[in-house]
Amino acid sequence: MTERVLSGMQPSADSLHLGNYLGALVNWVEMQERYDTFFFIPDMHAITVAQPPEELRERVRRTAAQYIAGGIDPERSTLFVQSHVPEHAQLAWLMICSTGMGEASRMTQFKDKSAKQGADAAGVGLFTYPMLQAADILLYQPHGVPVGEDQKQHVELTRTLAQRFNHRYGETFRVPAPYIPAEGARIYDLQNPTAKMSKSAESPNGLLNILDTDKKIAKKIKSAVTDDGSEIRFDREAKPGVSNLLSIYSVLSGKTIDELVAEYEGTMYGHLKVDLADVVVAKLGPVRDRAEELLGDPAELDALLAKGAAKARSVASETLAQAYDKIGFLPAES
Repeated sequence: MTERVLSGMQPSADSLHLGNYLGALVNWVEMQERYDTFFFIPDMHAITVAQPPEELRERVRRTAAQYIAGGIDPERSTLFVQSHVPEHAQLAWLMICSTGMGEASRMTQFKDKSAKQGADAAGVGLFTYPMLQAADILLYQPHGVPVGEDQKQHVELTRTLAQRFNHRYGETFRVPAPYIPAEGARIYDLQNPTAKMSKSAESPNGLLNILDTDKKIAKKIKSAVTDDGSEIRFDREAKPGVSNLLSIYSVLSGKTIDELVAEYEGTMYGHLKVDLADVVVAKLGPVRDRAEELLGDPAELDALLAKGAAKARSVASETLAQAYDKIGFLPAES
């Protein structure tokens, strides 16, 4: 039996950025070769913060287009939108009822975000977010969940909830393992090279977005923060700016950091930036162009997502029916 994995990225920005592409999407594409892959767009998670409706719809389509343009094949992977599969919300209630207040209060993301917003401003959805995430996972009975280190706590809660439900009501859910890819190059913000590249960046100039034009990519790289002095060498502590540029160059070109340092010995930062801009454009340009082509035919894109949702529901509905039966719900008339 081919093992199943499931993952997704929130549609919380107009474009995915280079960190999303290298940290998640590239790994997902490779997983299609070895696993039964389910990839979804968690739009229900996105509304834990208020979203303009038309903007949310557009961002969901943009995210889907970038998944496909980046190499996710809807014929090989099950690609769908979370809200198109109502079983997510239905199973989430069972997970919420199985979670203690203390457990939910200890979730790091809730503590961090509610501290920033203020406890009174934080919505209940933000508090119950991890339980919906557990439902997202358990519906599809995956063997593993590809996540970054910052999401490992959520997978651990999912494992706890699956084990608790199985113990109380009988074997129902596969207990998934967090699949944390081998540590690759960390991609940092171009304007703040001590912070990870993130959608929540203080300046949009710190992000290299998949949907950026070639001109915008080049401009952002040329204005990237560098360091005192002019020597091009890798030193994360003393020279975070140039180290970040070298890391991006290395992972996109396949050249080692040492090879790049030797190649640019005696040159100025400007030379490195010009060449790096060409490398980034060569890698992201075709992905952007394909995504824009897909966005040019929204009806076809929506049809692909509807097809994926139907495939997802065929699995999710079976899992939900088992969970409803185990917990003692009266079956609806067929």
